[in-house]
Amino acid sequence: MTTKPVAILLVEDDVVDQKVVTRAFHDMKIANPIHIAGNGLKALAMLRGHDGHTQISRPYIILLDLNMPQMNGIEFLQELRKDPEHKSAVVFVLTTSKAEEDRVAAYDSNVAGYVVKSNVGPGFMKLVDMIDHYWKIVELP
Repeated sequence: MTTKPVAILLVEDDVVDQKVVTRAFHDMKIANPIHIAGNGLKALAMLRGHDGHTQISRPYIILLDLNMPQMNGIEFLQELRKDPEHKSAVVFVLTTSKAEEDRVAAYDSNVAGYVVKSNVGPGFMKLVDMIDHYWKIVELP
């Protein structure tokens, strides 16, 4: 079981969605550090400690939106899985996309789960609770 706090990397360009996620963690009294990147390029820089960012240390879980500028979520996943240091990262997709090709591409990149935001609705707290339980039970890389 993980004893070190699990960091959350939220890769999301929508400021409202960023606030919803951070508020949900706060309301559930989950104090794990949350790092926010507005696109895949910034997220990679944060994971690698490049471009003036302090490297996010393990263990961490990534919450990933797919529709973002500069580098979208699928492009981010493809790059992440090529990186020897981060290829085993645990990633949950949180997206508005219901497109089958996005879901297939995400699972082809070994995501832990694919969640359509509109399907969660008021049950978002349950999703946060599930993620909280996940890192408490599962041995993370």
